[in-house]
Amino acid sequence: MNKNKVLSEMFDRMADALEFLDENRFKVIAYRKAARVLEDYPEDIEEVYRKGGVKALKAIPGIGERIAQKIAEYLETGHMHKYEEVMSMVPQELLTLLDVQGIGPRTLRLAYDKLGVRTVEDFKRVLEDGSLARLPGMGPKKIENIKKGLELYERMRDRIPIGLAFPLVNEIIEAMKKLDEVNRISACGSFRRMKETVGDLDILTTGTDGRKIIDYFVHLPGVTRVLASGDTKGSAIFHDRYQVDLRVVPEESYGAALQYFTGSKQHNVHLRTIAKSMGLKISEYGVFKGDEMIAGKDEAEVYKAIGLPWIPPELREDWGEIEAAAAGKLPLLVELNDIKGDLHVHSRYSDGTATLEEIAERARELGYEYIAICDHSVSAKYAHGLEIERLKEKVERIRKLNKSLDGVRLLAGTEVDILPDGRLDYPDEVLKQLDFVVASVHTWRKDEDVTDRILRAMENPYVHVIGHPTGRLISQREGYQVDIDKIIEKAAETDTALEINAYYDRLDLRDINVRKANEAGVKLSIGTDAHNIGQLWMMVLGVGTARRGWSTPQSIINTMSYDELIQWTSSKKERMSQ
Repeated sequence: MNKNKVLSEMFDRMADALEFLDENRFKVIAYRKAARVLEDYPEDIEEVYRKGGVKALKAIPGIGERIAQKIAEYLETGHMHKYEEVMSMVPQELLTLLDVQGIGPRTLRLAYDKLGVRTVEDFKRVLEDGSLARLPGMGPKKIENIKKGLELYERMRDRIPIGLAFPLVNEIIEAMKKLDEVNRISACGSFRRMKETVGDLDILTTGTDGRKIIDYFVHLPGVTRVLASGDTKGSAIFHDRYQVDLRVVPEESYGAALQYFTGSKQHNVHLRTIAKSMGLKISEYGVFKGDEMIAGKDEAEVYKAIGLPWIPPELREDWGEIEAAAAGKLPLLVELNDIKGDLHVHSRYSDGTATLEEIAERARELGYEYIAICDHSVSAKYAHGLEIERLKEKVERIRKLNKSLDGVRLLAGTEVDILPDGRLDYPDEVLKQLDFVVASVHTWRKDEDVTDRILRAMENPYVHVIGHPTGRLISQREGYQVDIDKIIEKAAETDTALEINAYYDRLDLRDINVRKANEAGVKLSIGTDAHNIGQLWMMVLGVGTARRGWSTPQSIINTMSYDELIQWTSSKKERMSQ
């Protein structure tokens, strides 16, 4: 996994622990700041250190001498003495509750001191018996929020967001490819199916020396504990959190094993039922007719053996994909290479960290034709939302910059707030000057149904996309109340696109709703919602979600050329103004 993320999490944990211990608040602030800086920093911190040492680390805004030394220590040794010292002073199990929305270090410390809470079970007990509610500052609303947060945490505890797993799995696979003994290699399981969260991470490989391959794997950088190491299987914990299993299978069984371990269980059961009706047997070792192996080296021949075309992994949920394959009606799914631009990116003008020039350069490197700069509108004070004059300044800057850019265009856009009455945060005379408008709900009252707000926003001729339509954060909240079926119906009526927000903790729309939108003929827009250029890679997660929802290139507006996109954005204005 990218060391920026690892170090960011370490400094955040140190800050949590020190706050729990009621230590020097300036240290807490310094560690929190370092965590945010590293999380948002667009360059690989390892590469920065390799090229310039501690001096280069200190040159990063927000990283002082002591923090830089700690980063260097970790990059050199894989350990940080101060981190280990601080974490040894706090109850580790209890500290995991800081991942629960609504529970902070001071709440935990209060429960620790006043109620004798030492474990997660202790905390649940005092929450349920009312003891926690009697502590200072624990009003009914806070208690309710803690209960909801704990419920979501319990549901998510054994799951890993795909966006956290993705960099790690890719790093492991790229590292394994450097070993001469490795032939073919692929991720499997729910990761390969691009589910929004995954369990243990599975990787499959073939090779000439299983023992050497497994030994190489369990000694990769980032391994903090080895669970198993044999001739054909290894299992290790990476970064004290992620369990990764590696299997080495015979070359002739690779396709069958890849299909089997990719799943889903329901998909595989359906395939085995078909095979059985044909007098065949499918297993992780191959497709057999009696004792004769008739397929197994490649996935495609496994499906062909039972009369089906190869089915993309993202569809393998037994949601009708097998019937569609049998009827020759599988969709030609959108691919990452089809994407011509990112349609939701924040710049330094609001709460992003990159300049327009930096965003344009990265877009060019990604091979994009365009990228939409959609900074927050004025009501989003927490995100430095743009006053109208500041927005106009940004638009003028983009127009000027586009004249000098080669091969990529910036779209002057906004992520405009949908206000409580359904009006937009900017007047129409401002919105009509923009190239691209994403309208989003960011604040709502408890138990408020925001459906009418969104429906009214879609009637505006200058709104092109509804951003993150359900408002969910996978690890934190379920989102606001909204009738997604009504939203999809209105989107089709007004030719408004619905966003697949590719930020890993949103992935909103989710796959089921993406498929509903596709069936209704609604256009979809994929935006990373990136707040630094290091997050632009998450487009792959958005494309994965689109594929899980059976999306074709024709249903995604990001596959349009620049001219086609501008024509599409203009057509809504023309049609709705008639």
